[in-house]
Amino acid sequence: MTTVRGARERARIEVTAAIKDEARRMLAAEGAAKLSLRAVARELGMVSSALYRYFPSRDDLLTALIVDAYDSVGAAVEEADARAVAAGDPPRVRWIAACLAFRGWALGHPHEYALIYGSPVPGYSAPMDTVGPAARVGNVFIGVLRTAFEGRGLALPPLPAALRPEALRMTADFADGLPPEVTAALVAAWAQLAGLVSFELFGQFNRVVEDRDAFFAHAAGQLAHGVGLPAA
Repeated sequence: MTTVRGARERARIEVTAAIKDEARRMLAAEGAAKLSLRAVARELGMVSSALYRYFPSRDDLLTALIVDAYDSVGAAVEEADARAVAAGDPPRVRWIAACLAFRGWALGHPHEYALIYGSPVPGYSAPMDTVGPAARVGNVFIGVLRTAFEGRGLALPPLPAALRPEALRMTADFADGLPPEVTAALVAAWAQLAGLVSFELFGQFNRVVEDRDAFFAHAAGQLAHGVGLPAA
């Protein structure tokens, strides 16, 4: 009985992986808005009713792809930070390593990047299942800044008085242990990082930036300075 159950579980894992692989191919070819379970089933030679046993709706399939993408980029950034920590690198170097890993993942997975950081999919509302995976990248940057703050190596960025209540709220919500000045700067830096990567990925740097590796490394250093991690 255990052997039969194990075989069924393996078969389910394999079919689920095949469904998601085909869905990713369709995302690359046609975009998320045109993704449909019927089209995926047709390409895999399955009847639609069989596919519904794995993903009851298009939104369920989209959620699975989104969670996979968030987990993939999160793992890439976490691994880069872990290597920097193992090497004894200071927080500023860890920050830049995390930025480079984020960009590297995006360039290697452009359609998955577009799915999670691009235009919203019409008619789709992300469930709470996506929140934890989506926070993984941000948590790396928060961890870097906490280390710097606890080691007294963090310079507090300026914070207008009018923004302090909002900065305090954000800190309480997702960056406990950081000064509100740093939380506000971190959110701005995160938006700028995604903007830099999106501009490169979606062609906005064409005929503008030629040496993009050097440009991005410099920009990542500027973002580090903005959150209070000055150059040595």
